[in-house]
Amino acid sequence: MRRRTLLAAALPAGLTLTGRAHAADTLKLAVGQKGNWDTSVAELGQRAGIFRKQGLDLDILYTQGSGETLQAVLSSSAEIGVAGGTLGAIGAFSKGAPIRILGSQATGAGDLFWYVRADSRVQSLKDTNGKTVAFSTQGSSTNSVVLGFVDTFDIKPQLVATGGIPGTYTQVMSGQIDVGWSAAPYLLDAAESGKIRIVASGNDVPSMREQTVRVNVAHAAVLEARRPVIARFLVAYRETVRWMYQSADAAKAYAEFAGVPERLVKRLREEFFPNEAIWADRVTGIESLMSDAVRFKFIQAPLSKEQIERMIQITAA
Repeated sequence: MRRRTLLAAALPAGLTLTGRAHAADTLKLAVGQKGNWDTSVAELGQRAGIFRKQGLDLDILYTQGSGETLQAVLSSSAEIGVAGGTLGAIGAFSKGAPIRILGSQATGAGDLFWYVRADSRVQSLKDTNGKTVAFSTQGSSTNSVVLGFVDTFDIKPQLVATGGIPGTYTQVMSGQIDVGWSAAPYLLDAAESGKIRIVASGNDVPSMREQTVRVNVAHAAVLEARRPVIARFLVAYRETVRWMYQSADAAKAYAEFAGVPERLVKRLREEFFPNEAIWADRVTGIESLMSDAVRFKFIQAPLSKEQIERMIQITAA
């Protein structure tokens, strides 16, 4: 008995007598738009070992947009959805879907832009009556922005869900779609080289400049059953965001993961995604979100204070 006790004490922390380490908790994530700076938090944190420090192993599924992300959570294919459109989440909750907002994923829409081929006759959004204008998926932040374009500029385009950025670009360049969408840093090089022209930014819709346009979500049953695990996920998520803005290693890791020049990372952090834009601890612009959700027919009436408190469940830092 004494010999077995001494042997156990001599083993490295976390190992049993069989030599196995304690298994990390696995969390399944659905993440919209692989490779965007703001949607890379989980990937970069996993690669840097930050989530592992919290005893977590992330199983990441990438989607083409918020509609797919929210559906993955609601169908239990994923436990956490990253970068779900806020209006889409509000709309799903209002219809009785067991969706809970864990925190903000992105505030403001300045990273999103709409573009045309260089030879297009479209010079601005006011030239898009009867033209096809792209967004990713139903309920996404790009869906909310194009609806805002219609209202802000009093235009009547045909809005078309085109999925991810590469597929949208192909459709624009082949003439299937008049106005495509993208998110920095993707296609900035195409704009710089004159292949495309940027005609609009997500922040051209005034109400969205201070809104939380994308959120991180979980199924209510998952949040209830795995609250301590999700709390550890959020601790690691916050630590990763801090690291992404402070470390040269983070910039290099992102450039390698996203396949973009490292020189663009500084521009991303300063121009498109200041730190506060992807800080997770508060959902901003609730009043304007409710107004837009009604205006764009995501909900029939604003949610009550009690409903909002049930829907948004941010774990304190």
